[in-house]
Amino acid sequence: MDRMRYVAACLSMLCSFGALAGPNAVPSSVTIVYRFAGPYSEKSVDEMKREMGSIMKGSGLQIDWRERGTLTDSASFNNLVVVEFRGKCVMEPIPILYDERGPLAFTHGTGDDILPFSEVACNRVRSSLGKTMWGGDFSRSDTLFGRALARVVAHELYHVLARTHSHADSGVAKRKLSGSQLVSDELRLNLSDLTRMRTPSNP
Repeated sequence: MDRMRYVAACLSMLCSFGALAGPNAVPSSVTIVYRFAGPYSEKSVDEMKREMGSIMKGSGLQIDWRERGTLTDSASFNNLVVVEFRGKCVMEPIPILYDERGPLAFTHGTGDDILPFSEVACNRVRSSLGKTMWGGDFSRSDTLFGRALARVVAHELYHVLARTHSHADSGVAKRKLSGSQLVSDELRLNLSDLTRMRTPSNP
């Protein structure tokens, strides 16, 4: 599916299942509807959800994960964000050198407006991690990859909920995250970033 068709499909999904809250609303929960376009690890998905919970702790925002293929026609959500995972979302058990340049993920927009549709480039995330993992890291590659995915998704969620193209100076919302930061023991959103996600400004 090319990018234009993808955005059209996401718009159709918003019309069917809900939309993001209005510019003056203060959301208490967000539903992330996700789909993996290629192979993925269930263990990584579980770790992604767990790590996202840690990142959002104290924000007052509850994250509800829904796999796109499980939604029914009667499903309805007030605050909906769509995330598509592209490429091979599985880490290799041994280090392999990849050459995948470009952003780890991006969120769609029209002009200054931020749309609640994000894409994660799993191959680029794997490439970034492959350059920083070594030794025993590969025995828990699924866990580390899930942790990295959560931080990449949280970064895009910041853009969507804060309705901003700007970045923070540190933490999950900084402009560029290295492979070592993606798998570090702890990486969080700053308090000011969490506040901005709850009380977004108009673009």
